Amino acid sequence: MVDMKKRDAGKTIQEKANVLWDVANSLSGLYKPHEYGLVILPMAVVKRVHDCLKPTYAKVQKEFQAKKHLQVREAFLRKASGYNFYNTSKFTFETLLADAKNIGANFRDYLNGFSDNVRDVLEQMKFEDQIATMEKGGVLYQVVSDFNSAKADMSPEKVATNDMGYIFENLVARFSESYDEQAGAHFTSRDIIYLMCDILTAFGTGRKGASKTVYDMTMGTSQMLTCMEDRLKEVDASVEVTNFGQEFNPFTFGIAKADMLIRGGNPDNMRYGNTLSDDKFSGFKFDYVISNPPFGIDWKVEAKAVEKEAALGDEGRFGVGLPSKSDGQMLFMLNGISKLKDDGRMAIIQNGSSLFSGDAGSGPSEIRRHIIENDWLEAIIQLPNDSFYNTGISTYVWVVTKAKSRERKGKVQLIDASKCCEARRKSIGNKRVDITEAARALIVKAYCAFKTETYKSDGMVCKSHIFVNSAFGFTKIVVESPLVEGGRKVEKKGRVVADTSKRDTENVPLGEDIGEYMKREVLPYNPDAWVDEAKSKVGYEIPFTRTFYEYKSIEPAETIAARVKEHESRLAAILGDLFEEGGE
Repeated sequence: MVDMKKRDAGKTIQEKANVLWDVANSLSGLYKPHEYGLVILPMAVVKRVHDCLKPTYAKVQKEFQAKKHLQVREAFLRKASGYNFYNTSKFTFETLLADAKNIGANFRDYLNGFSDNVRDVLEQMKFEDQIATMEKGGVLYQVVSDFNSAKADMSPEKVATNDMGYIFENLVARFSESYDEQAGAHFTSRDIIYLMCDILTAFGTGRKGASKTVYDMTMGTSQMLTCMEDRLKEVDASVEVTNFGQEFNPFTFGIAKADMLIRGGNPDNMRYGNTLSDDKFSGFKFDYVISNPPFGIDWKVEAKAVEKEAALGDEGRFGVGLPSKSDGQMLFMLNGISKLKDDGRMAIIQNGSSLFSGDAGSGPSEIRRHIIENDWLEAIIQLPNDSFYNTGISTYVWVVTKAKSRERKGKVQLIDASKCCEARRKSIGNKRVDITEAARALIVKAYCAFKTETYKSDGMVCKSHIFVNSAFGFTKIVVESPLVEGGRKVEKKGRVVADTSKRDTENVPLGEDIGEYMKREVLPYNPDAWVDEAKSKVGYEIPFTRTFYEYKSIEPAETIAARVKEHESRLAAILGDLFEEGGE
């Protein structure tokens, strides 16, 4: 299993993030606190790329002069830089500071010297707007100077690639929290990501040395992708991993693309756009899907495109059914399933509404039916509350695969890991607990064992329950009663007329004979009732809370009475003392 990173990503990383965020001191007054990230995030990207390219600066300059007359010079410059990006400008951060008077023009020259892939990142982050603001406000030189300090050195020798990911995550967290944005909009805590990665790779990666693809439909800063890549390589050092991601927030997209550039991957695999309305990976299939899509967020903006695609039926992603426009998280579930290879695996975070929202025949119920009846739902794991930075609500990891192992076929595993965590000494936003390495090991143990059992370790509890697929299904029947007038049943065209005021519904578990159910549950109390079979609908819901509910017996009446009597006696004594004092 992956070794757990230190709780706050280590003292060095925290200090580096603090140094970068302290640039806000130079922005104070010109920018409001919630706007600091508009400058700090793109500047962090620029400085990281700058420091990576520093050792090959002279070589790139020489190659550029030799090849600048060629239209096709990309490959030469990339080879010279040692990365998939380069910069041909004569300026560096050091030489920029030698000419304070022309800092604006020179800094733009420096940025324009970057390869197209880096310029695209900065364009998405609308960095030119901030350069103009800083130049007009007289702080551009100071900001460049702040980022050129020894403490802000972000060369690979000083900051490893994975650690840089933590720094980016820290900066994005501060920026996001300053905006008080929707829960989980941009980033997911690493302890949760590690759990998802361990679940996805719990049974290995298949053939050694194989190529694997990983996709995150709401990648944020791409931390899920990078963690999954690390995990796969720990399981199999010879595996080749290619990451793909889509993101619609320009700032986090910029960070993700910059991270991919620095890692030596293909930046074209990081794509900008709205996954629901502008799918950048149509027709792609992946080995792994890992994602934390937004929940509780409406999809009204994407409605026209989504509904148009839903009308395509099996030719689109959403033909199964559409959830309420107030919550689009199950649309991401369908998108993920459409992107899985025949032996692919997905771990995706959802809140509780995906378990039960919607009546039989509704969009959410039909989505659950689609997943379960195709035997793709492998497990659902309840995470501890207060695991996320921006929300404390109940959350769940759905594990979906199109190729279940033999013992799991036709079954679903529910795991209650809500008590499998450790309280933090200091909370970060709403995050008050961590899924520690020990907690993660216990959850993975329960998952792999695939038994109905309770697992305990060091005060932590993890409960597992195995169900057959049909246990979550039911037939919603409409029970009618005859309309009676003057003591007689009303008939029309030879058929008894139903009394709509007495119409009722019953949920009959799948596999149970409806006639037998009626005999046992309805007819003894309403012998003239019947089922309107034309109105019957099959539904699916997952009663997670009910499955793990533990009844706590009430104290005996005598015990309660004795405690009340003792309390009354104590109160009477206090009142008596007060009255005696008053009499004196």
